Amino acid sequence: MCKLCWSSLTALFLAVALFGYKFLFQGDTAPMTDGRVAIQLTENERDLILSEMRAFVATLQNITQGIADDDLPQAALAARKAGMAAQGGVPLSLMGKLPMEFKQLGLDTHQKFDQLALDAEQLGDGNHTLGQLSELMQNCVGCHAAYRMTLNKPQ
Repeated sequence: MCKLCWSSLTALFLAVALFGYKFLFQGDTAPMTDGRVAIQLTENERDLILSEMRAFVATLQNITQGIADDDLPQAALAARKAGMAAQGGVPLSLMGKLPMEFKQLGLDTHQKFDQLALDAEQLGDGNHTLGQLSELMQNCVGCHAAYRMTLNKPQ
């Protein structure tokens, strides 16, 4: 009887560990022929992520305009909107489909927007802000080089 309990408990533990690994680290991904990783999503999930990426591009333009106009408060305001405050609202089901590296890159990007906003306000140095913007954009380039959002194949 005890042997059956331990076997069941072990099987349950392994199933939870596998699900946890898939949910937290691997996500719903597949390799692509161009070397990137396809993140497989529903149409609504894909639209949500692509919408956030388009918002990032608009924010980058607003920050650049603020630097060009020597209006760092404008740059800070734009950056803050894309910071950690913008991260909310991502469904848990979607988070489970994203690989850990993608989640870490997204978190780092939001944090970099917040730091840029803070420094633009406190330092008021356009060259420093421009350097931060360049560093932040490396996340964008890295993400687009590594990932592609694809629609789940019908079962």
